Amino acid sequence: MDLFDYMRENTMKNESPLASRIRPVTLDEVVGQQHIIGKDKLLYRAIQADKLSSIIFYGPPGTGKTTLAKVIANTTSADFKQINATVAGKKDMEEIVEQAKNSLGMYGKKTILFVDEIHRFNKGQQDYLLPFVEDGTVVLIGATTENPYFEVNGALLSRSIIFELKPLEKEDIKVILKRAVYDEKKGMGSLNADIDDEALEFLADISNGDARSALNAIELGVLTTKPSEDGKIHITLKIAEQCIQKRAIKYDKSGDNHYDTISAFIKSMRGSDPDAATYYLARMLYAGEDIKFIARRIMICASEDVGNADPQALVVATNAALAVERIGMPEAQIILSQAVNYVACAPKSNASTNAIFGALDVVKNEKTYAVPMHLRDAHYGGAGKLGHGVGYKYAHDYKNHYVTQQYLPDELVGRVFYEPTDNGYEKMMKEHMERIKSEAETI
Repeated sequence: MDLFDYMRENTMKNESPLASRIRPVTLDEVVGQQHIIGKDKLLYRAIQADKLSSIIFYGPPGTGKTTLAKVIANTTSADFKQINATVAGKKDMEEIVEQAKNSLGMYGKKTILFVDEIHRFNKGQQDYLLPFVEDGTVVLIGATTENPYFEVNGALLSRSIIFELKPLEKEDIKVILKRAVYDEKKGMGSLNADIDDEALEFLADISNGDARSALNAIELGVLTTKPSEDGKIHITLKIAEQCIQKRAIKYDKSGDNHYDTISAFIKSMRGSDPDAATYYLARMLYAGEDIKFIARRIMICASEDVGNADPQALVVATNAALAVERIGMPEAQIILSQAVNYVACAPKSNASTNAIFGALDVVKNEKTYAVPMHLRDAHYGGAGKLGHGVGYKYAHDYKNHYVTQQYLPDELVGRVFYEPTDNGYEKMMKEHMERIKSEAETI
């Protein structure tokens, strides 16, 4: 390294964004992701022992994929090379592979290659790496925000361990923000800044598990706010709102407002008011509510309140839930809106809900009645001698694939649990059942 390289490195270190400067250099400094880097976990032990095999980090932005790669770089005795798949080409990889071969052959030293945004490599680029990963010339660390099972070469996947990083918890974001504000060496502690509890809570909540987003906001706040009379830079809730360009609305995810909003959301869908349901959806999204939680509530409403009046409602809601997990925000709000409006506008019936609750009530409060003999399992030796299955009528052998037959236990004959309504598709189901029963009686 010459003088110019040294000066450039120091300048970048001092002038780089806060999110880069505050990045941990050791495992013990990493906040969150304890499900993969807890002290009893495989990844923690592998990094500490410097015995890594090829791995792929998969997760949303700002959850620590690059951070973990940097920690490995600071921990390993291997040569560490980094490229970004958005700009790197085959020539870059060829140079790294050649250096890796020399290091391994001449010094017995391994090379770890960190490929950021690995999903951006095309099939040919990924295929090029495969033999060198397989023979140990390089140990691959890939990072991706996309599902690797869809975006990464299957052969590479089979030779790698996939670690899924999850959005950071709110308390984790708070720890990182405090470190950023008060750490004098890597953070902004030398600027004599202070963050109010309300501002800290808001930024940790609104960042939605993305540490980089929260750090960018707090950096902007500190650097653009003038010191007060006491000489301190006070980051208030108002400043925090300006920095992230969002208004803090009254929405405590663990308080009454949370439950009031979700209650109004569900009741609006149940009450067939798509406008109100969409409004409460918007309130939850704006406040940073977990999109998976919202999707679960839509699925429940689709079954509990729409039911068989429109069976398609549950299909729409379930597919929406799968889609928002794969796509994430901000596009997930469009998918949720579609599902909410479908469920709100669908014909309603709680007949299926009443059916299971009625049946459960009988099961819990009455004795367990015997299954009729003709319905019992006859697929084992000696069952026929016991009378199991004797007299059973196979429905498909009869007109309309229906035959009059007792299915309930003797003590419950005549008991009705499911009573279809005259709404939507359920009316057709009701008419169908009435027809096949009436025609069966004339046989």
